[in-house]
Amino acid sequence: MRRAAASVGRALITLGILVLLFVAYQLWGTAIYANQQQSRLRKEFAAELRKAKSTTTTTIPGVTTTTVPSPPPPPPGNAVARIEIPKIGVDAIVVNGVDTDDLRLGPGHYPGTPLPGQLGNSAIAGHRTTYGHWFGDIDQLTTGDQILIRTVQGFFTYHVYQQLIVDPGDVGVLAPDPGRPATITLTTCNPKYSASQRLVVKAELSNPKRALPPPRGLPSPSKLKLDASLSGDSGSLVPTLLTGLIVALIGGLWWLAYHRHPRFPTWIVGVVPFLIALFFFYTYLERLLPANY
Repeated sequence: MRRAAASVGRALITLGILVLLFVAYQLWGTAIYANQQQSRLRKEFAAELRKAKSTTTTTIPGVTTTTVPSPPPPPPGNAVARIEIPKIGVDAIVVNGVDTDDLRLGPGHYPGTPLPGQLGNSAIAGHRTTYGHWFGDIDQLTTGDQILIRTVQGFFTYHVYQQLIVDPGDVGVLAPDPGRPATITLTTCNPKYSASQRLVVKAELSNPKRALPPPRGLPSPSKLKLDASLSGDSGSLVPTLLTGLIVALIGGLWWLAYHRHPRFPTWIVGVVPFLIALFFFYTYLERLLPANY
């Protein structure tokens, strides 16, 4: 009985450690991935800005004008803007799209809304606790705080004028705001570590006269979703099961080897492949879950 109780106790302790390691992976491991992707996106966005300098120049007797043509929407996951929020230390590249894979790279622009700097309500979503948690502290923003946006069409300054909490189905916050011709809306999950609500921060372009025309054919806000990024990836089920079996196999062999040769080198030899396999298991498991906060 004592041996059985001790075995159950060790199993529960091991399970608890694995759960804690998974939580650590979600909070910090995903941030490592997001930061790596941001480094790549910064280089790509810098290249796009250099390309945008190849502007079309028209010369009329006595007048020279330089215009930056409106770019076509990039593919999902490609950089569309750089967002900076000085008050809370945010500096990130915004990608096009708000699906699960897009938001793992950085804040995501809702494709059905205008780009930042254009007339209308440009909407951007971001994680609050995982994958860089770019919008983790937007609840600290108050009226008048700056949000700085850089796109291939220019540099734009917004000032916060409203913060509210809504249900996930309230897509009205993505609609244009009457009386404010050029706005930006930031959305994230609320409260932290939960996806039960959405925290929304709205800001207005400091000089609306600088706003550019939006693209044609934007869909109605009613066709957009605030929870588009929260569904689990069913395609990760098989990889999750396979990597889980590999983790169990490596863990079992490691346990047998250590019990036969209870020495520190044996522990080291076993822990390295176990942690590598565990990392891949957590990667697929996290993607399988129904919500990324």
